[in-house]
This record gives sequence, C-alpha cells and structure tokens, in this order.
Amino acid sequence: MDLTWSSADVAFRDEVREFLDDKLTPELRRAGRLMTSVYADHDASMEWQRILHEHGWAAPAWPVEHGGCDWTLTQHYIFSRESQLAGAPSLSPMGIRMVSHALVKFGTDKQKDFFLPRILTGEVFFCQGYSEPEAGSDLAALSMAAVDDGDDLVCTGSKIWTTHAREANWMFALVRTSKAQKKQQGITFVLIDMTTPGIEIRPLVMTSGEEVQNQVFFDEVRVPKANVLGKIDDGWTVAKYLLEFERGGGASSPALQVMADEIASVAADQPGPAGGQLLDDSAFARKLADARIRTEVLEILEYRVLAAVAEGKNPGVASSMLKVIATELSQSLTELAMEAAGPRGRVYQPHATCPGGPVTEYEPPADDYISGDEWQAVAPLRYLNDRAGSIYAGSNEIQRNILAKAALGL
Repeated sequence: MDLTWSSADVAFRDEVREFLDDKLTPELRRAGRLMTSVYADHDASMEWQRILHEHGWAAPAWPVEHGGCDWTLTQHYIFSRESQLAGAPSLSPMGIRMVSHALVKFGTDKQKDFFLPRILTGEVFFCQGYSEPEAGSDLAALSMAAVDDGDDLVCTGSKIWTTHAREANWMFALVRTSKAQKKQQGITFVLIDMTTPGIEIRPLVMTSGEEVQNQVFFDEVRVPKANVLGKIDDGWTVAKYLLEFERGGGASSPALQVMADEIASVAADQPGPAGGQLLDDSAFARKLADARIRTEVLEILEYRVLAAVAEGKNPGVASSMLKVIATELSQSLTELAMEAAGPRGRVYQPHATCPGGPVTEYEPPADDYISGDEWQAVAPLRYLNDRAGSIYAGSNEIQRNILAKAALGL
C-alpha cells in the first residue's frame, strides 16, 4: 500500500473540508459533538444523511452503480477523518453500512431496486433483529419461529437489544424456519415491514438513561417469502457476510484519533494528582500514549481491510480483529476521558448532551445547571454506553475464538 497523499488526495481533502464547512449547521455540529454513543440524535442523523445524499456522499462504500463513490482507499479515509474533525453526526449503520451489502450480494433485482434507493433517501430505515433473550453471542441458538404458510412465513417470538426499533420502518432479522442437527442450519434471513400487524415494541432503559434499545415481540406476524434474502434455511450464510461489515467494514481509527487528541487537549488544562497538569502526569501520559499507539496499529489494519473492500472483497476474519481492537480502544479512551473530567464528570446530566434516544426517566434541574464544561457532561454517558462495545456485534470473547480457529488454526 502507498500511504503517501498525492496532490489529488490533498485537493479532495480540501473539497471535503469546504463541503463540511458549508453544509454542517451549528445544530448538526452540536449533535455530533454531544453524541453519547455511536448513535447520533435521530433527527440530526437523518438530516445529515439527506444532505449527504443530495451531494452523492451518503454511502461512498457502495458499488457505484447503486449510488456509491468511485473513491480511492485514501479518499475514504480522508472523508471519515474530516467528518470526525468537523463534528458531523453519525449515520445509522443498519441500512447504509450493513444490510445494504447483503442486499447487493444476495438480493434479487426487485429487492435491490426497492430497498437500495430508499435506504439512501432515508425513506427506508432499518433496525436489526438478531439477538434474542436466550441467543446473544451464541446467535445460532436463536429460536424465533417462522412457519411456512403458502406465500408467507408466520413469525412468532421476540428479539432483544434492537436499536432504534421505534424509529425503524423495516427490520432485517434471522428466524428459525426448521430444526437441524447443526444449529446454524434452518435459519432464514428475512426483511420485515415493521407496520405489519402483530408487532409490539417495548423500550429498554440503558445505564446511561437512554431508550435506544428495545425488545420486539412478534405474534403470528406474516412475512412474505418475497422478503427472504438469500435462500430459506440458508440465512446463516447471509448473516455471516453481513456481520463482517458490522464488525469491520468501516474505519474506526479516525474517530478514535480525534478522541485521543481531544483528551490530550483537555488534560493539558486539568490538574494532575501530584500538582501540575494532568497531561504531565506520567501514569496518565503513559496510558494515553499506549492508546494512541494502538490506534495507529488499528489504522494500518483498517487500511488493509478497506483496500480489500475497495476491490470488491469482504472483510473476512480480519473483521473480528478490528472489532476487538476498536471497541477495547474506545473503552480505554472513554476511561481516560472520565479520568480527565475529574469530580465534575461524575454528575449525571443527560440534558447537556444529544443522545441517540430519549431519556425519559430524568427531570433536568430547573436552572438547567451544567457542572463543568460540555465534554465533562458527555464523558460519563459515553463511558456507560461504551461498556457495551465489547459485547455487541458478537462479544470480543467470541471474536477471539473465531480468530483462534480461522486465523491460527487452533
């Protein structure tokens, strides 16, 4: 790989900066700056997707024929990093970064023609129906039943930890269509219209107070077989392909680099435990330096994966490695942010942030008091949200097992 930026790359960086300066309103920048998890405020995220789509940049990693950008590896990285530096809110990954790739590979022409353009515009907004109360990291243990009934599959059961189920109008889900000796068999990948009768959504309150996750119940919900992606009973093949993009199909290092820089900046103004500034404290500086070195390693690994994706390949087993490194790095950085925030970072004040979902069980103070600066209000909520990073998309323990088996042959 040639990591040297060409004059064309520098010109593209300037083009991206000009676009961001022009299109990112103060409200959108605030939504990006005050995110408490990987999810931005829903309305802000959808508005930013609308703006990006108008410019043709909503889904740059898609094939060009479906609305993607004919960018080089470096241009993808530049766009990601400049968006982070400018404070752009994130887009929901469920449609653009995840199910879209499965649609491109396994979908029929009719499915592609219907869903892909509507995902770009935001007319179709997906949530993910994978985990169940008894099937999380061991996803193949899922039991939500889908009974064959003519042209339909009749689905009964429940899904849990479903992000933005109340906002979504479609779900991509795994259901059990038959029982086989091997539990990975007999699973089917379906696309479910969330307005179908028989669906009930109950919000789950996270430790940060946000209602982003939900449990979704299905009572004899009829799903047309035309909404099956891939083949009936072979949904595990589709799911494995999609999970590679969920775990390692993008670039996490730019956001982590920006986070590390922000921590260094604020730590330079915070008192250290033995006097002086926190950034000068050897223990803190050592932990921050370690995180920055690991982020540079992650960056190189992501370059390799992005290069493979740019050639039309899927991330493969490297996605498990990226998932482990990125989520554990993010957790380390949120811990350092909490350390930098000090006592003022212990105050619970979600009204000072722009979370990914409503905070319904909280009444803000009458005087809207905020202890410390904005970043100190955000720090504890990011810390709480990030504890789930090593669990979602397949726990990091599971990812290490995959690496041991697939990469090391153990």
